[in-house]
Amino acid sequence: MEYRQLGRTDIKVSAIGLGTMTFGEQNTEADGHQQIDYAVDQGVNLIDTAEMYSVPPRAETYGSTERIVGSWLAKPGNRAKVILATKAAGPAAVLGVKHIRGGNCNLDRANLFAAVDASLQRLQTDYIDLYQLHWPSRATNFFGKLGYQHRDDDQSVPIEETLDALGELVKQGKLRHVGLSNETPWGLHRYLQLADTQGLPRVASIQNPYSLLNRSFEIGLAEMSIREEVGLVAYSPLGFGVLSGKFLGGAMPPESRIARWSRFARYTNDQATRATEAYAAVAHKHGLNMTQMAMAFVLQQRFVTSVLLGATKLEQLELNIASASVTLDSQVLSELDAEHRQQPNPCP
Repeated sequence: MEYRQLGRTDIKVSAIGLGTMTFGEQNTEADGHQQIDYAVDQGVNLIDTAEMYSVPPRAETYGSTERIVGSWLAKPGNRAKVILATKAAGPAAVLGVKHIRGGNCNLDRANLFAAVDASLQRLQTDYIDLYQLHWPSRATNFFGKLGYQHRDDDQSVPIEETLDALGELVKQGKLRHVGLSNETPWGLHRYLQLADTQGLPRVASIQNPYSLLNRSFEIGLAEMSIREEVGLVAYSPLGFGVLSGKFLGGAMPPESRIARWSRFARYTNDQATRATEAYAAVAHKHGLNMTQMAMAFVLQQRFVTSVLLGATKLEQLELNIASASVTLDSQVLSELDAEHRQQPNPCP
C-alpha cells in the first residue's frame, strides 16, 4: 500500500481509504468490523465516516455508522492503527436531514461544538484526526447541481465563524486537522485565505466526487489542490458501482443502492450508460478488470491523496483494494481520455 502526505500535516494516509456509509443500513456491525479488519490488514489506515451516516439518511439510523466504527475503535490497540475522519452535516434542507439537531445543523460555533462532542461519544475516542464539513453552509453548486445562481440575500454562516470554531476545537485537542467536502474553488480559496491571514487552521484536504463519470474536479479544483497542497480525498470512484460494469445491458442487481433507493440515480442517465459501455470496451481491449481500471485511473491522478471505497460484500472490498497494485499505461490513459472527450462528465 502506498502512503501519501495529508496536505501540509505530518500525517500520511493510505492511497486507498475505507468509506463506511453502508454500515448500519446495508451492513451490520459484524460486517463493518470484518471490513475494517480486512482493510487494515491490507495496509489501509484511513477510515472515513460522517455523523449523517448511514445512507440514505434516516432518523432511525442517524449516527449508526459512527457507532459501528466506534465499537471497532474501542477494541484494545485499534485506535492507534487508523487515521480517523468524520464529517459535520451542513444545513438540513440540503439533504432533508431535519432529524439532525432538530434541523438546526448550520456550520456555526454552537452546532459544530455539539456535532464534534456527539461524534466523539459515538466513535468512543477523544480526538478526530480529520474533521470535514460535509457540504457548504452557503447556496452553491454541489451534489450534482449545475447552473450557478448567486443569492445576494444568502443567510449562510460566514466561513470566518465556521473556521474560527474549528480552530477552538483544534486548540482543545478534540480535532487534529480540518478538511472540506463537496466544496468549490472559491470556497477552498476562502478557507485558505483565512488560514493565512487570521492564523486559523489550514484545510488539509477536500473530499469531492471524482471518477471516469465525473471529472469536474479537474476544472479549477485540481490546480488549487496541487498548488496549495490540499489533496483530494475522492469519493464515488466507481459511481455507485456503475463503473464495475454490473449494470451493463440493463442489469439491475436487487441488492444495489441504485435498485433500492431512487435518490441514488445520479450515475444512471443515458449519457452515463453510453460512457460506461465505452470504458468497458477499453478495459476488455486491454485485458483489465473494469473495476480496477476505474479505481486505478483515480489513484494515478497527481491531485489525489486517497480514494475512498465502500462495499457491501467482502469480496467487493478485496477486489477494490487490489486495484492499488494496478498501473494504467499511457495507451490506456489516452483511450480513456478520448472516450471522456466524446461524453464529458455525464454525472457531475
